[in-house]
Amino acid sequence: MHQLMLQIASDYFALTGTGLYFLLLILCLSAIWYYCYGIYAAIQFFSHQTQTDPDFHPPITILKPICGLDIDTYENFASFCQQDYPEYQIIFGVRDEHDPSVQIVKKIIDDFPEIDIRLVISDRTIGTNLKVSNLVNAQAEAKYSLLLLADSDVRVGPDYLRRVIQPMRDPAVGVVTCLYRPQVRGWVAILEAVGISTEYHATVLVARSLEGMNFALGPTIAIRKSTLEAIGGFGAIADYLADDFQLGYLSAQAGYKVVLSDYVIDHAIATESFIDLIDRQTRWNCCTRVSRPWGYLGLIFTHGTAISLLFLIATLGSVFGWVVVGLTWSMRLIMAWVVGVRSLKDPIARKFLWLVPLRDLISFVLWCYSFVGDTFEWRGRRLKLTKGGKLVEITDNLAKVLSS
Repeated sequence: MHQLMLQIASDYFALTGTGLYFLLLILCLSAIWYYCYGIYAAIQFFSHQTQTDPDFHPPITILKPICGLDIDTYENFASFCQQDYPEYQIIFGVRDEHDPSVQIVKKIIDDFPEIDIRLVISDRTIGTNLKVSNLVNAQAEAKYSLLLLADSDVRVGPDYLRRVIQPMRDPAVGVVTCLYRPQVRGWVAILEAVGISTEYHATVLVARSLEGMNFALGPTIAIRKSTLEAIGGFGAIADYLADDFQLGYLSAQAGYKVVLSDYVIDHAIATESFIDLIDRQTRWNCCTRVSRPWGYLGLIFTHGTAISLLFLIATLGSVFGWVVVGLTWSMRLIMAWVVGVRSLKDPIARKFLWLVPLRDLISFVLWCYSFVGDTFEWRGRRLKLTKGGKLVEITDNLAKVLSS
């Protein structure tokens, strides 16, 4: 009887090991397919540049929600005042008159008197996401029917407005958004930037190619006022962490086209510590998980770097295990180069391409970690994500309810 039980246990573990072996192999092959498709999606997208119609330049209102200072704040703001565009206005929205960015805006107004620039200071709140409240307060001063939402930490070239607005020639287009190149200082920010250029943007390009654009990216979103009104205005996204995603998603649901522009902007990344990187990445991951739960779960098929190492361990360091690791990592690095270096022309990705495996392993750990929590700190507030992606601020009373 004792020997029989040992034999049954041995057979069970052998069967389980075989099942794990094939599962990990399938995940590795899926990741290799994903990397190949990412290469195709990037080449396909950047091989067709949008033609610019010099006679298409409708007036635009730029809304810039601001809070605190970013890297090179003045230079970022000034780049929007140097546009080769005939008619536009810029409205800065801030909650606190003592915010350090206010003085920068006032200097910008003095330095560019020929540009219609306005500063709106208001603490009126319409939801949990204070950035959206800033947008609503700024929109009250908007003169034009085309709105362009631009984060405070982005910098653009003089052809930015003229190129980004081109898809709006099609009246069916309701939203236009952009990819971005990270601008960094410090090794932690470099680590985050490598992930953005070679991993995050690859998922954007693959999603666009497979299912079309039904979301938007935060640093730049151009939207018609009529589109915004059709989805319920900014009030419809005021309680969402992923306000950018929701603007694109709700617009697509309402029947409007969402277009990814081929213009790439520069985006400052100010991550100063590894803890900041973890907090920021966890916030993004949790946000994606509640916004697109099945899509987020499906990311397991893209984590080839980590899965191939697990496969190597499962095969006890076999020759075949090393072959799978070599093939998986090679395709991952090729995709990273095609997306980050060739397509986005990101100098950080070019110089630090060798950090991709390390960044992937960190991403995998944080992806796993995001399944166990839904609360985080953001700009000094403790927030909780609900199932639908909405934010709830955790006050002392709510914390007592949650702990009871």
